[in-house]
Amino acid sequence: MTVKNVEKKENNTATFQVETDAAEFEAAVNGAYLKNKSSIYIPGFRKGKAPRAVVEGMYGHEVFYQDAMDELAPKAFDQGLKESQLRIVGAPAISDVKVSDERTVEYTFEVTLYPEVTLGQYKGLSAQKDEVKVTDEDVDKELEAARKRNARILTVDDREAQMGDTANIDFDGYLNGERFDGGKAEGYDLELGSGSFVPGFEEQIVGMKIGEEKDINITFPQDYVADLAGKDVVFKVKLNSLSTKELPELDDEFAKDVSEFDTLDEYKADIRAKQEKQQQEMADNKFRSEIIRKACENMTVDIPAVMIDDKLEEMVRNYAANFGFTDRKTSLEDLLKMMGVDAAAIRPSAEMQVKTELLLEAVVKAENMEVTEEDTEEYMKKVAEGIGAKVEDMKSYFSKDFIEDELKKERATNIIIDSAQVEKAEDKAE
Repeated sequence: MTVKNVEKKENNTATFQVETDAAEFEAAVNGAYLKNKSSIYIPGFRKGKAPRAVVEGMYGHEVFYQDAMDELAPKAFDQGLKESQLRIVGAPAISDVKVSDERTVEYTFEVTLYPEVTLGQYKGLSAQKDEVKVTDEDVDKELEAARKRNARILTVDDREAQMGDTANIDFDGYLNGERFDGGKAEGYDLELGSGSFVPGFEEQIVGMKIGEEKDINITFPQDYVADLAGKDVVFKVKLNSLSTKELPELDDEFAKDVSEFDTLDEYKADIRAKQEKQQQEMADNKFRSEIIRKACENMTVDIPAVMIDDKLEEMVRNYAANFGFTDRKTSLEDLLKMMGVDAAAIRPSAEMQVKTELLLEAVVKAENMEVTEEDTEEYMKKVAEGIGAKVEDMKSYFSKDFIEDELKKERATNIIIDSAQVEKAEDKAE
């Protein structure tokens, strides 16, 4: 095969031609004949026994050309890509195929090139970082949540329903005297004051006695489902039972019951420390994201749409895999419908991921970054410990090149982040 006319064009595209010789094409044509002959019937011959010359004489000498050209196309493309040393993204397209009188085949391929990146400033960037500040109110809120999680459920039978109670009810909804879909349930536990039902419903349960039946009049909000939005309805409600939560006292005994600590003060200190750590991680991640975003904005790159399309599909399929949707035959469109995901909503995230990958790759190149086998081994140990895996399993699952690339990306990220500065509020104001 001969590769020729390699030409880079606008919009990150290129074309090249690959020509096969007559012997290669003849071998492919004969291979197509051998592959198909068992299904060919020619009068005077048993099925599958007709010589190739006879088949071509009846159907034309080009009868096996298309199969032969299809067979040779991937080999021609691989050869062209190898010799041209083009780095491409997405799938190639065949814009033209010609068979000469000498029975050579010339393919013209169109490809999308991997984009070239011109780095801007990526060191010494600055961004604001959120202040880490855990208040007494934050700690008290977590303590209250812990109390509720450990509350005792007590049956109530000597009073009317109150806010905070859990009411077990039957209800049946009517619109203009007719039942409507989704408006009926039996034995439903409703926490009064939770706001889980339409406005006005829970408030009208308050004051009911166990066994009492009552009509509750409700007007659905204007932004409710179309069939009921703004409509006046009646719910026939029966209160079956009441229960309430008895919260434990906030004391040392409570701390012993729900934590590893002996005193409430120690438990509070632990809550504060964990919240501070969480806030610090959130602040750090937000700062890192902002610095990376600025570095991406500073670089110049024309990203082919196919790269963003591929990243978007990768994100969707990874997300779908969490719910058991792993069939690669399922189209992206069907996956989006099944999960109720809007592609337009996640496209900016896909684009940012592509930009970040291009940025880090460019930084690796600019910094002439190299890693040793010892570096790679240490990196795998660290990652394995972080995910609770074995280094041997990682080696069998990930290629050496992949691990090295990930390590380089991490180091490139560290170069950008470690050189960044926290921007003071007054600096930003100026």
